[in-house]
Amino acid sequence: MSDYFKYRALEILPGAMIWTSFTVAIVLSFVKPLWLIYFIIVFYLFWFFRVSYFIFYLFISGFRLKKTVKVEWFAKLQEEVPNWQRLNHLIFLPTYKESLEVIDATLESLTKINYPLDKFIIVLCGEARDQERFEKNSSIIQQKYAGFFKHFVVTLHPQDLAGEIPGKGSNLNYAGHLVQQMIDGWQIPYDDVVVSSFDIDTRVHSNYFAYLSYLYSTVKDPLRASYQPVALYNNNIWESDPLLRITAFGTTFWIMTELERPDRLFTFSSHSMSFRALVDVGFWQKNIVTEDSRIFLQCFLRYSGEYRVEPMYMPVSMYTAKGENFWDSLKNLYKQQRRWAWGVEHFPFMVWHFKRHKHIPWSKKIKYLFNLAEGMYTWASVPILIFILGRLPLYLAPDTVRSMAIYQNTPFTLENLMNLSMAGIFFSAIFSLFLLPRPPSKTKPWGYVIMFFQWILLPVTLILFGSIPAIDAQTRLMLGKYLGFYVAKKK
Repeated sequence: MSDYFKYRALEILPGAMIWTSFTVAIVLSFVKPLWLIYFIIVFYLFWFFRVSYFIFYLFISGFRLKKTVKVEWFAKLQEEVPNWQRLNHLIFLPTYKESLEVIDATLESLTKINYPLDKFIIVLCGEARDQERFEKNSSIIQQKYAGFFKHFVVTLHPQDLAGEIPGKGSNLNYAGHLVQQMIDGWQIPYDDVVVSSFDIDTRVHSNYFAYLSYLYSTVKDPLRASYQPVALYNNNIWESDPLLRITAFGTTFWIMTELERPDRLFTFSSHSMSFRALVDVGFWQKNIVTEDSRIFLQCFLRYSGEYRVEPMYMPVSMYTAKGENFWDSLKNLYKQQRRWAWGVEHFPFMVWHFKRHKHIPWSKKIKYLFNLAEGMYTWASVPILIFILGRLPLYLAPDTVRSMAIYQNTPFTLENLMNLSMAGIFFSAIFSLFLLPRPPSKTKPWGYVIMFFQWILLPVTLILFGSIPAIDAQTRLMLGKYLGFYVAKKK
């Protein structure tokens, strides 16, 4: 079998597992409903423990976040790191079709951070596919903000370069190589450059770079680490629809729980790392959709498994996927979630390269593979199995099964387990209130009440903007219908 067919077999596997699970569940509902009833009870019990596990780690992460943001990190950095001034912060801001208002808000937030701005190199990365708009916006932005920073660089990524797909990864790759030449000309040591790859709508906490500098100066082997903050999607949270808000909080909560397990953590969305590592791996991969997490795998392979993600209990804030109207927002959200679910493309990549990097310990390979595979599988399957297929054998069971005690007690057992699991929704609703920014002055007095009770929609969001886009992504990969990069609208 050729390498092409071997790799395609790995691409088919995740989607095949999902559809096999659904098919088996439906078939067993007809032919062996009792088997499936036993399985569903065990599955609900498993889900209850997962929810408990989720609440525990979310609570710990929330405590660390609250504690971290209270520290005066710049003063701590000055006091404990004598040579902190050697560091330069290189910030990549790729943009495509975003409005001037979104770009301007991001740059304005950078001018208000608690860190010397003459230590920053800003790179605004545009696309030739949107050249007219970008050149107009970048001219205004550069004129307004260039004087704040050490250097302000504007790049324009050409169209249709060989070996690329249009998207954030190829834009960053192009800009990275250009900036490397500039850094060489400025004679800045690579080890003294800390890179932050931000979505264009990212607004950082005022202490973000002081905290990042402190970590980079104090953790073990800082060049072999990426630094992952807490992503909050609350720039426009008060103006968004409830379905968008719940999904946004779900992403934030997932990141926060993952930060508590850094030994299995991938980078996601806006994050930071050393320029040395970027140069060593040749910058971001330019022919994939999910470059934000692939860059971690590139470094993991390049350094023979000696690469990690350092948790940053510091928030960065971005926009929810709000469109022009309600239906456009839902469409935008769905496509954003499908793009994130396209992270399943890492599974064949990992299996393929892990087999060829025999010097990486198998314990690390299995841990990362299992984390990705289990996460992608449960993302796509759990809501469907719990809320839809889990009830199917109860409706289709023959009279011989209906007369059994296990059948008659199952609805009560499932209801009790689900009620216990509902504690996760209640905790999420309470916890989300503490992450909200101050509401706009026009917000109605009952705004917080709506923010709390909107969580009754969680089962809907888990299916419509969880399972279905994940199934869509894995099915596309299975069929070889590769997904392009979708830029979520920011409004």
